[in-house]
Amino acid sequence: MLVHGGGFDARCWDLLIPHLLAPALAVDLPGRGKHPAPLESVTLESAGASIAADVDAVGFDEVVLVGHSLAGCSMPAAIRILGHRVRHAVFVACTVPEQGSSAIDTVPADVKQLAARARESGGPGVLDPAIARVVFGNDMDDRQFAWCVERMVSEAPGLTTGPIDLTPLASRPGIPRTWVRPLKDAIVDPAKQLRFADNVGHCGVIDLDAGHMCMITQPQRLAAILDGIASDG
Repeated sequence: MLVHGGGFDARCWDLLIPHLLAPALAVDLPGRGKHPAPLESVTLESAGASIAADVDAVGFDEVVLVGHSLAGCSMPAAIRILGHRVRHAVFVACTVPEQGSSAIDTVPADVKQLAARARESGGPGVLDPAIARVVFGNDMDDRQFAWCVERMVSEAPGLTTGPIDLTPLASRPGIPRTWVRPLKDAIVDPAKQLRFADNVGHCGVIDLDAGHMCMITQPQRLAAILDGIASDG
């Protein structure tokens, strides 16, 4: 099960899925794609419930749950519902704040101010392409970046401001978990990712020579990592 990050929907995985050997489904979180909803109504809990409902809908008895970027905040809520059905949890370039804090709490003060102004003006909207080129496209060629921009969407503010509950991870230490760390990540610093991996706990780390959107720039390599995790159990 592939869960997209902030500012994207299920389509961001389209280049990766053909390279996977294992059956895979990319989900849309509420407020986009197959799950339309007012963005302001979306919470980490409703996102987790939506992920679990998509697992039920396809009838998987067990899953390797893969989250990218902001999905690190909603994955614990999904794990709370799915429980033992999560055979392995994979965090790809994720943001996983400390217990009770939010994704926005992990960013510098100037970024917080920009986010606050965006909320006051009616919502975050779609990220400006010039900013996206810096934070998402630093290892992309022009064709890849154009493909990326076409799949950017508005984000639900509650997924960045809602407090995370890490209890499902702490209460289920037996769930294997892996962190995939892109070393060229320009938005979630690789050093900060190690701190986030500590918040996940019991987490092995696999480094990848790629930027934040590694499913676009390195789909074959990331698919190989995920297939290896799936085959190992």
